Amino acid sequence: MNEVRDEAEEIGEGVEGTAEVTASSNGAAHESPRRRRESRRLLRAEVYYAAALAAFAVLAVLAHAYAYFAWDLRLARAVQSVNSTAWAAFMEWASVFGNRWTPHAITVATALLFFAWRRRSEAFGLALSAGGGAILSNVFKLLVARPRPAAELVGFAYRSRETSFPSGHVVFYVCYFGFLFFVAYALLPRRSLRRRAALALAALPVLVVGLSRVYLRAHWPSDVLGAYLLSGVWLGFSLAMYRRWKRRATFHTEEESDEV
Repeated sequence: MNEVRDEAEEIGEGVEGTAEVTASSNGAAHESPRRRRESRRLLRAEVYYAAALAAFAVLAVLAHAYAYFAWDLRLARAVQSVNSTAWAAFMEWASVFGNRWTPHAITVATALLFFAWRRRSEAFGLALSAGGGAILSNVFKLLVARPRPAAELVGFAYRSRETSFPSGHVVFYVCYFGFLFFVAYALLPRRSLRRRAALALAALPVLVVGLSRVYLRAHWPSDVLGAYLLSGVWLGFSLAMYRRWKRRATFHTEEESDEV
């Protein structure tokens, strides 16, 4: 039980956007310095999420009206100007986890692993983050209906029946690998090599997938930017729900221990 309590406390320290008011022994509510810090974190997170949603909304409206922006074309051509076989192979690899049915397969497999390890909160949190992100991405693709970069603009056309805004690969990577990043940060032993390796492995795909989608002519930079904004907000919501489930599971564990 102590291990579960410690993990819940680490999640409270590691994930921004959470606040918790405790009561004193006489029943009057008070806030400890830690709770005040968490309240400030929550306020900063709310400001960030509101700004990100506003920026995404503006970008989505503009993307619906314009097939691409002038800065899209300049930036895309700069990214695509790198002529290296090794770099091209790396860009292909960077997108492989988001191709076809791969996102569904690895999400289900990872959730089942969490269940096998008796990590139900992590399994539900991952399903919410990755699954909800996929739904949002598909909905906005239909609403915005932006065409993919044309061959005459970027050299060759990316073969896909889906529309361009936002990038589904980026949304999945942020929601899947981003969730695993925060779980590793919260649950693995601090200063351990295993923790550092897990954080690096989870962060790298998120950092490079946007560049990969532009390099492969699959998206405009603004498609990628919109995907990062949308998925960042959804990931934050999913992490907040995960922490709530985690705290609830902790309380249930304590009650069961008291009954025994």
